[in-house]
Amino acid sequence: MAKFQNKYRNESARASWWNYANDGAYFVTICTAGREWLFGEISNNEMNLSPIGEMVYQEWNISFDMRAELFCDTFVIMPNHIHAILRIDNGMVGTHGVGTHGIVGTHGRASLPSPTPPTNTGVAYRTPKSISSFMAGFKSAATKRINEYRISPKMPVWQTRFHDHIIRNDAEYQRIYNYIETNIQNWEKDTFFKNETP
Repeated sequence: MAKFQNKYRNESARASWWNYANDGAYFVTICTAGREWLFGEISNNEMNLSPIGEMVYQEWNISFDMRAELFCDTFVIMPNHIHAILRIDNGMVGTHGVGTHGIVGTHGRASLPSPTPPTNTGVAYRTPKSISSFMAGFKSAATKRINEYRISPKMPVWQTRFHDHIIRNDAEYQRIYNYIETNIQNWEKDTFFKNETP
């Protein structure tokens, strides 16, 4: 099982040698503010989305419709967090052959690009068409809809940080993919389960 939970970092603390707009695959986790169970409940090994969870699901998918270079290979919405494998593939822009460029399985993905350090390094910032840029846009759009729904314009929805991990090879990719795919079944053993109850 992947051991990436509870390792949240400031954006400036991310890998200084890596450009987060580079082609590659990334394991990301986003939590609700205070890890509140906003998105629904798990019963009989099924995630039952709340109205807020449905909004998050819709905004997640819309986000990929607006980003030709960004793919989501798998994701799961849990009661208080989202896990996903995101893939940037600028070589696929304009050549998507499997439906939309949004959610595809492992059989629909190209060979995993090997991460290599960029030529230039420097102070971290939110690069256009990067994972950070995507996260900011998605969280902002979802927050707007959620707070309109619950009539709470200034209430936080998300933790300010999110976890990211650069996936370095196919074995690691498969391990993380399996972790996400079985997250619902293993919910009661999950670290996030213990933090908040409905």
